[in-house]
Amino acid sequence: MTKLAERIERVKKSIASACARSSREPEDVKLVIVTKSAGIEEIEEVVRLGFNHLGENRVLQLKKVAGQLAEFLQQHADDETLPKEIHWHMIGHLQRNKVRQVLATTSLIHSVDTLRLAEEINAAAGKLNLRPRVLLQVNTSNEPQKYGVPVGAATHLAEQIETLPHLRLIGLMTMAPLTRDQDVIRACFMRARELFYEVQGEKIVGSEFTELSMGMSSDYEIAIEEGATILRIGSAIFAGS
Repeated sequence: MTKLAERIERVKKSIASACARSSREPEDVKLVIVTKSAGIEEIEEVVRLGFNHLGENRVLQLKKVAGQLAEFLQQHADDETLPKEIHWHMIGHLQRNKVRQVLATTSLIHSVDTLRLAEEINAAAGKLNLRPRVLLQVNTSNEPQKYGVPVGAATHLAEQIETLPHLRLIGLMTMAPLTRDQDVIRACFMRARELFYEVQGEKIVGSEFTELSMGMSSDYEIAIEEGATILRIGSAIFAGS
C-alpha cells in the first residue's frame, strides 16, 4: 500500500469513528478530496482508489486538472475499475467574471455568498441551458477576512437565491477558524447546523436542500459530530507525499 493510500485509509477510519460516536452511517458523509496541493500523478492515484469527488479552490487550477483527468480517463476507458466520471467541487471564492468558466466542469459550487454572484451564475447558466447545484457559504465564525454571508442575513439571501430559476440551492457551507480550540470550532459548526434547520423550517427551500458542507483536514471529525454531510479534505491526504 502506498503512503497516499495509507493516509486515505486513516481518514476513512477517522470518519467511521466520528460517525459511530454520533450514531451516523459513514455512507451519509461524502468525502471531497481537495487536490490543490497535489500533483497529477497523486490525483490519478486517488481516482484509481475509487474516489471521484474532487475539490479545487481556484478556477484556473480546476480547469487544468479537470482537463488532465478527463484525458486520463479517456486513455483508460477500458479499465472498469476506474470511475466513469469525476464530480468537481468548486470550494474556493468565486469571482463573478470567472463563473462561466466553471459551469461546464463543476458538479457543485460551495461558495455562493452574495446575491450578485448568485445572479451571475443564474444568468450564465441560463445561457448555457444548465441548472447548477450551489451551496450558500455562511461566515459562522464572524471573521472579517473570511468570505460568507453573515449568519443574520443568510435566511433572507437563501430566500432570494431560491427565486432564481437556473440555480438549485441544496444546502450550506461554512469554515471554522484555524484554531486548536475545539469549543470555538464546534460552536461554528453547531451554528451552521442550526441555521440549516432554520432555513429548512422557513419552507423557503425545496426538498433538495439536504447538504451541509463543513469540516477540513484539521476539524472534520468535529464537523461529522455536528452533522456535516460533505467534508473537504486535502492536506490530511496529500501532505508530505
